Amino acid sequence: MPASRATRQAWVVWITAVVVYLFAVFHRSSLGVAGLAAADRFGVGPAALSTFTVLQVFVYAAMQVPTGLLVDRFGPRKLLTAAAIFMGLGQILFAVADSYPLGLIARGVLGLGDAMTWVSVLRLIGGHFPARKYAVVMSLSAMIGSAGNLVATVPLTLALHNAGWTMTFLVAGAATAVYATVAATRLRDLPHGVPAPVVERVTPREVVRNIAAAWRTPGTRLGFWVHFSTMVAPTTLGLLWGVPYLVQAQGLSVETAGSVLSLLVIGGLILSPVVGTLISRNPELRVPLAAAYLATSGALWTLLLALPGRIPLWLLVIAFALFAVGGPASSVGFALAKDYTPARIVGTATGVVNVGGFVATTIAALTVGVLLGVTGGLGAQNAFRVAFVAILVVQSLGTWRMAIWWRRARAVVLHAAARGEEVPVQLRRRRWDDVIEPAAA
Repeated sequence: MPASRATRQAWVVWITAVVVYLFAVFHRSSLGVAGLAAADRFGVGPAALSTFTVLQVFVYAAMQVPTGLLVDRFGPRKLLTAAAIFMGLGQILFAVADSYPLGLIARGVLGLGDAMTWVSVLRLIGGHFPARKYAVVMSLSAMIGSAGNLVATVPLTLALHNAGWTMTFLVAGAATAVYATVAATRLRDLPHGVPAPVVERVTPREVVRNIAAAWRTPGTRLGFWVHFSTMVAPTTLGLLWGVPYLVQAQGLSVETAGSVLSLLVIGGLILSPVVGTLISRNPELRVPLAAAYLATSGALWTLLLALPGRIPLWLLVIAFALFAVGGPASSVGFALAKDYTPARIVGTATGVVNVGGFVATTIAALTVGVLLGVTGGLGAQNAFRVAFVAILVVQSLGTWRMAIWWRRARAVVLHAAARGEEVPVQLRRRRWDDVIEPAAA
């Protein structure tokens, strides 16, 4: 069990771990501003370009549950060390790759390393900090990780312009690989004096059983759809299509586009600790906060897609700043999984939730690329207007499913409270809390 208060060692361990996550976010986001350069370097069109991000995100999503099992088995220190090595090697390979297949392999290796970071950081937070600080420290971690995204906007644009593709990514990859030695020596899985838990080997059948158990839990399912719906817009824009949209469809310079894209990051930096503190002190506001963001985001997308011609810069600035709320809002999903999932499968549930946003991003990013390829003859403005409908559709799907599982999760809590059981959040029954079957599919 973690100490009743955060110790100096806990903060040292956390800072060391969160730097690995910062590297991960940087590498994950690097194509957000390098996408146009990548298209020229590898001689590919929109659909093939989107495959870089889709492959990386697919590997990330596919590795979430295995990463949870690996963390249970080997501990977060070893996982974060391996993550830094994989990300460093992947970015170095991407720096020297001169063919499309080799570039895909590099992004796949990056995705493998990236996949090991967030779940490991969450495990370290749970092991070193008291439970009441979990949401706040988790949000601080997301905030600092967003600094990696910030470096992947204007600074990366300048580095690519001045140092070139190969040198820029070689330096980034080498720095990440070297940091693996820091992670290996400074991290500790648990505080001094806390015995390591006995971890039994898990059979494939038990893995499937745990995943199924987590998926059947309404709180986990709600967390998945919160993560799915809130992350899709900022992640799809930040990872790949933001700069091409701003440059090709809206006529901005690459530097100005990078500055607008950085609003996704700056918003996350400012809002992550605010959201973390808010949902920690008022857990009943978690899902309403996510719902408010989704309503605002849906209205913005409808406006951006409906307006003819180029969008005024002031409106783009407002839109990207508001889309930034989706990143901090997605942390609601992890808090729900932690509160409503049995302790024995909470790691699996966290992995399941984390898959949500990246599944949504995979679908949206690939669909946008395909639609841009199909509608290229309409001109950049109209092509992006058609292609970005995919983001709105994916977000709307997630919002619909989130609403359904919010009611079902509330039903579980209300029924448990009526039986006199202890529940994580005290809820007041509303008129729309009609009698439903909580476990319904």
